[in-house]
Amino acid sequence: MRRRLSGPFVLIAIAALLPATSFLISCSGMSGANGAAKVTPAITWPPPAPIAARTPLGTAQLDATATVPGTFVYNPSAGTMLTSGTQTLSVSFIPANTAAYNSVSASVPITVDQTNSTSAFVYASSSPSSNNIEVFAYSAASDGTLTPVAGSPFSSPVSLEASNGKFLFGTNGVDITSFSVVADGTIQQVSSIDAQQFNGKTLSGSPCGGPTNLVLDRPGANLYDLDVYSDCANNAYQSFNVDSSTGGLTYLGVTSTTTPIFEVPLTFLGSNLFAYGASCYHWLQEIYGLARNNDGTLTALPLSPGIDPAMPASASGQIYCPYLAAADASNHVAVPVQPVDNSSLQPVGPYQLALYTADNAGNLTTTSSNLNMLTASVTSGSSNSLTAISLSPSGNLLAVAGAGGLQVFHFNGASPITAYTGPLTTVPVDQLSWDNANHLYAISQSKGQLFVFTVTPSTNSAVSGSPYSVANPANLVVVSQ
Repeated sequence: MRRRLSGPFVLIAIAALLPATSFLISCSGMSGANGAAKVTPAITWPPPAPIAARTPLGTAQLDATATVPGTFVYNPSAGTMLTSGTQTLSVSFIPANTAAYNSVSASVPITVDQTNSTSAFVYASSSPSSNNIEVFAYSAASDGTLTPVAGSPFSSPVSLEASNGKFLFGTNGVDITSFSVVADGTIQQVSSIDAQQFNGKTLSGSPCGGPTNLVLDRPGANLYDLDVYSDCANNAYQSFNVDSSTGGLTYLGVTSTTTPIFEVPLTFLGSNLFAYGASCYHWLQEIYGLARNNDGTLTALPLSPGIDPAMPASASGQIYCPYLAAADASNHVAVPVQPVDNSSLQPVGPYQLALYTADNAGNLTTTSSNLNMLTASVTSGSSNSLTAISLSPSGNLLAVAGAGGLQVFHFNGASPITAYTGPLTTVPVDQLSWDNANHLYAISQSKGQLFVFTVTPSTNSAVSGSPYSVANPANLVVVSQ
């Protein structure tokens, strides 16, 4: 007499007859309410075709089917954008008739291509009105084209000015606010500190001014701002520690030296030991340096010779006025200098590009002179014609912006700076930033435009779609991915 199989043996027999599919079984029970064996449904889910990074998951990828009615719960869920590489998609299936069927789970691999992935997120702060700040956020593809981040523009209490790749930092002239950068390019406020409470006060007790000009050191571990001190007649740099987990700021101190010469953002050498700035306040020629201490605070350097390095040799009857500085990942510093009539103290020509080298003590020396320095054609013989300079991450390209547009030079370390491009645009440019994929970004405040260029040491071109319109842009920050 043949015995009839029952219980788990029936489930095994049924499973053996099912077609091979990409699924993993996870049973929630083996017997129904009446004691009969529960059946595990079959899940069919072929591995999806490869997708580009930053592509939101949808029905083309999350398309599992089952042999009985029920509900699918996917992980990651629809709308999620995956990073490049081989990723795993999972699903849990809950049958409508849980008395007769088991729940089951399955997973499949998916390939996420890097080809059209995001190379950077680009943030342009805007002030459409005196009481309103917005942040226009873009995702930059590998070819540099920009796509607005979902939800952009974002309302913000501050104008963004700096980023260490993980957090964004901005100020409204009183507070410094930190934001985290979410995987899809959106930003979330995580911390804020009243930075004005630490700076100089008038006799009545009101703050002198600041913070302005936010800048980070090379590792992004410390943030520095420019503030007004000493009876509101001089400036100093305040130092803050950046919490690597939360983005919160802790006040560390302020430079003991206060002077009106301190009026520009700093640039740090590759060693992170020294930072420099340059200005010509009331025609006082100053390239100044500060040492970064172990605790992250800054101490003004007694630079040699004298209190600051020598200016490049100028033409007869002229002196040079320096403004801004950009340091490479080694020990070289580019400083734009403008020729000025020694008697009238009025500019007599566009800015030229001086090259300085720092020694182990932070002292700067130069062999630049009026005979060997290149001229930045995008500047003019008028005051305030230079607006920004920026070295590429590789350190071999120097972008210079001014009232006459934007151009790029070859930066050659200890060797002289050499010519490369003419004006990439003749529209006035106010701020510059690079990503790690050879893209140069620039904003024109007067024209309300955001430019994107692909620039390598041998080729340069405007990115398709550039320039982009941005209402009343104020600041530009780029976060490389």
